[in-house]
Amino acid sequence: MDRYGVFGNPIGHSKSPQIHRLFAEQTGQTLSYEPLLAPLDDFPGYARTFFEQGLGANVTVPFKEQAFRLADQLSERAQRAGAVNTLKKLEDGRLLGDNTDGIGLVRDLRDNAGVTLQGKRILLLGAGGAVRGVLEPLLAQRPVALVISNRTLAKAEQLAGEFTELGPVSASAFEQLRGPFDVIINGTSASLGGELPPLSDDLIEPGVTLCYDMMYGAKPTPFCQWAAGRGAATRDGLGMLVEQAAAAFELWRGVRPDSGPVLTQLRSQLSA
Repeated sequence: MDRYGVFGNPIGHSKSPQIHRLFAEQTGQTLSYEPLLAPLDDFPGYARTFFEQGLGANVTVPFKEQAFRLADQLSERAQRAGAVNTLKKLEDGRLLGDNTDGIGLVRDLRDNAGVTLQGKRILLLGAGGAVRGVLEPLLAQRPVALVISNRTLAKAEQLAGEFTELGPVSASAFEQLRGPFDVIINGTSASLGGELPPLSDDLIEPGVTLCYDMMYGAKPTPFCQWAAGRGAATRDGLGMLVEQAAAAFELWRGVRPDSGPVLTQLRSQLSA
């Protein structure tokens, strides 16, 4: 049986095995997909052993940068992101590294939430790997402005400088932001700790602004709670998770699964 999996540490919480099993059932594909607890001190060795038989794998924290270095060939978006979340074994045995996080975010915003990004003002919070991974696909949607804001301004400025030829991207400190924005995307890990970046209320135009958190949970994240309290529409990152998985599945199997029913099933499980 064709073997796939997801590398991570920890990995027991991952929803990827369930997502890909549902995709396989839906598309009539015969495959196995398993959680792969990679050791922190030898990800490359563990991954190479898996790929002696395995055909593809997703990669989650903390191994995306190591997967980038492991890949023999990189997609353009993986090169831009500096990180790999999807590996595919090619016919000659080499590993192709791709990054589907950004296209997953864009598809969730565009196809599932019905948001048009062209001509919009977008604010990206954070300057780490999560933000780097989504910049190119977001800029490809041709927003009128994309501002990266981070506690450490120098990191935001460096990141903006690396992507400046792709579109109107700039950097700002949190306290210097001037709103409102059409879309605000939280790419920080603050929600995991129940915290928020220091954001001004005037970044939101009630009834217009969409606030999107890349994190998700059974309850609204602190970022989404803050946004909803100021009149913004909100969305968490569960759809991004499903859409990036659908893009990986298509890369491996050559067939595009219907993400809608899978997202609906996961959402109902999360609510329960």
